[in-house]
Order: sequence, then C-alpha cells, then structure tokens
Amino acid sequence: MKRRKFWLRASLLLVAGTAMAAARQAPPAAPAAPDAARVLEVRLDDAIYPTQADFIHDAFAEAARTNARLVLITMNTPGGLDSSMRAIIQQIITSPVPTVVYVSPAGTRAASAGYYILLSADIAAMAPGTNTGAASPIFVIGGQPVQIDETLRKKVMNDAAAYLRSITDKRGRNPKLAELAVTEAKAFTEREALEGKLIDLIAPSTEDLLAQLNGREIRRFDGTTVKLALPNPVRTNFEMTGRQKFLGRIARPDVMFILVVLAVLGIYFEFSNPGLIVPGVVGGVSLILALIAMQILPINAVGVLLILTALVLFVLEAKITSHGLLGMAGALAMFFGAMLLIKPGITGAGVSPMVAGIVTLPFALITVLLMRQVFKSFSWKPSTGMEQMVGASGEVTTAGETPQADGSYHGQASVQGELWRVVAAQALPKGARIRVMKVDGLTLHVELAGAPQDAAAATTKHA
Repeated sequence: MKRRKFWLRASLLLVAGTAMAAARQAPPAAPAAPDAARVLEVRLDDAIYPTQADFIHDAFAEAARTNARLVLITMNTPGGLDSSMRAIIQQIITSPVPTVVYVSPAGTRAASAGYYILLSADIAAMAPGTNTGAASPIFVIGGQPVQIDETLRKKVMNDAAAYLRSITDKRGRNPKLAELAVTEAKAFTEREALEGKLIDLIAPSTEDLLAQLNGREIRRFDGTTVKLALPNPVRTNFEMTGRQKFLGRIARPDVMFILVVLAVLGIYFEFSNPGLIVPGVVGGVSLILALIAMQILPINAVGVLLILTALVLFVLEAKITSHGLLGMAGALAMFFGAMLLIKPGITGAGVSPMVAGIVTLPFALITVLLMRQVFKSFSWKPSTGMEQMVGASGEVTTAGETPQADGSYHGQASVQGELWRVVAAQALPKGARIRVMKVDGLTLHVELAGAPQDAAAATTKHA
C-alpha cells in the first residue's frame, strides 16, 4: 500500500513539474484586442414574409442586448409582403445600432420590397454584379397583374412613392431618382445606383465592406451623426430559430393553399371511410399547419369565401345533373379564391397561378367523384342484416284467408329459401306471390305482389 502511494505521489509531482516547465517555455497567449468591434450578421435570402420580419426583430434585440456596433443585413430577395417590408424598415430606422444593408453576392438582387429596405438603411451597399429597383406597386390576383380603377391605381402609386421619398430624403439619398423605381418600374445596377446617389458604396466582399466602413461618419435617421469604429470587427452570425425556420416553410401562400386542400381531402376520406386512420391524421395535421399559416399571413376573407363556395358547388355538381356547369363554376371559384387568398399589398405576393391551377383541377375531380359515390350509396339496399329483406319477393306456403281481430291476415311464406310468418292487410291465398314491406322481429309485413286476379287464379289453381 505504501509503495502504491509513493508511486502515485511521484507521478503527480512529475506531471506538475512538466506542466510548469512547459508554461515557462511557451509564449504568453495573445490577449483579445481591446478595440474589437462586434458586428451582428443577418442573412435575408428569401421573399419577405412575416417570419422574416420576426427574425429581423429578434436580430435587432440581440444587437442591442450585446452592444453590437453594427448590424449587417446581407440581402437577396425578389420582394414580398408590404406589411412585412414596413415592419423591417421600422426596425432599421428606430434601432439604436447602426445598420448596413448589403446586396450580395454577385448575381443577386434587392427588388421590390428589398429596394425599400436597402434605401432605408444607414449604409446601403451592393456587390458588383447585383441590381435593385423595380418597385412599382402591382395589382395582382395571385401572380397575375390585373387592371384596376385609375383613381385607385393613382392612390396606391402615390402612397408608395411618398413612402419611398420620406425614407430617402431622411437618408440624404436621391429621392427623385429613387421614385422612378416606383413610378416607372426602373431598375438599377450597382454602378448606376452608386452614381445616382441611391447607395453609399460598392464592395466585392464583406471584409472589404467592413474595411470601408471603419472610421466612416454616417447620418442616422433622426439626424444625428455617428462615426463607425470597426478596427477589428468580430463577426457573429445570427440564425433563425428552429421555430422560425419551420414557420418560414409553411407560411407561404402556395404551401398554405396546398395544406388547406390536403386538410379537406384527408378529413373527408376519414369520415367517409372510418378506421383508415392515415387520411384522418394527414388531414388533421394539414389543417393545424394551415391554421398556423393563416395566423401569420394576411388572409383575405373574399378568397376564403370563394373557396367555400367552390366546395358547395362541387357537392351540388355531384347531386344535380348540370352537365358539368356547376363543376366548372366551382373550379373557377376555387381558382380565383386561391388567387385572392392572400392580401398582396404593394409588393405583390400570393398563391401562384400555376399552383392554383395544378391543385384546383384534381381537387375538383376527386371531390365530385367522391360525392357522387356518397349520394349513390344512399340508394343502395343493405346487403346484410334484416334490412336487406325489405323489397324481397316470396311465395305464400300457408294461406291466411281469415281476418284477425285487427283486420289483418296471418300466414306463412317462403322468402329467400326460408320460412317466415307473414302479415298482410289482405287475404293471402296459398301460392300467391308477396313482397316484403317491413321486418318486425321474426315477422314480415307483406303485400301481394300481383293483382288480385292473379292471387285468385293462384287460389283456384291450388284448390
């Protein structure tokens, strides 16, 4: 035991001595730069929807909490919802942390809603080979432009232009040139945007962008000036939460419309075929996801009403012979309902015509065919149980020609190869053909299947 303790102590002393010697020989670790500046990086690489606006809100909250010196939004977007765009812009112009919006990498764009967001930033930057603009208000049903009243068109156009002017004027940019992207749908390359004083600089990379910003004096939205100090920028990526990524996938107009259709079909299959389980589960989950998406996206009540009208028309088509007219009307109602399901705002977003058409036609055919089968089943005779006896024919084997106290006639008859006690409101001659009208326990209520003379002939024959 003593020997073991000796060797244990010797080993510990050896390890400690080696560590001390190494510490003495190793150069001291470089301390963190005291002037390091934290830059919070955010990536917007999709259409602008409520999930993206929520993500940007969280990013600015994180930047303020950690005393970041700059929020860098790298953007590539075709546009999005007007309400989400305005929410992001409000975060940018009210943030205590300066913001730079950077259109990157080469080949990307900041169109429509992205153009507004770019020009609202403290610093607007673009990479070579990018473009921005094309921000005219569009009036759409889904993704297709439509003609509207001239007065309404001017009203929306003037509102969009005034909003853009108010942003660019505060940022010291060129409001007249910026407005052309709204009034004439003009788009700009990065060089045209720089020369037209729409953006502040062109940078081929994020590193070059931060180097150009170091020491630059910028004007905030409230009129104050701030000098950016970014000598040793420490870049930190801010990612979406799992919840935001999930909602970002389902809270899209096309996905939400498909979920609604799957919910209707799945739930209908389960109710019409109880016990299948899978259609019910798929329909229930789809319904829950569609309701979640509806809480996020701006739903238009007119679109919902048209889709409900389409369902009613499909049911009527299955029940009434309209030579397809009701079905066609239902398909059109569902198509336009899908187009109007989302309020697009000035940037235009909604269910795409291709998705609406691809989903609507099969859904209409499946619904009509299924409903026809349901209505046919109402007229089917039961194939099992006592109910299937109703309407069956038979032959009287024991005559019942003496009326009972209640005036009915009792006898026996062979029906479907079995002998039954039968009751009728008229005499039952032996050999007469009868038809079952009602089943009451083990008694059949019947009527003569032939005319009275046929029954009389049958009685004479058997006499």
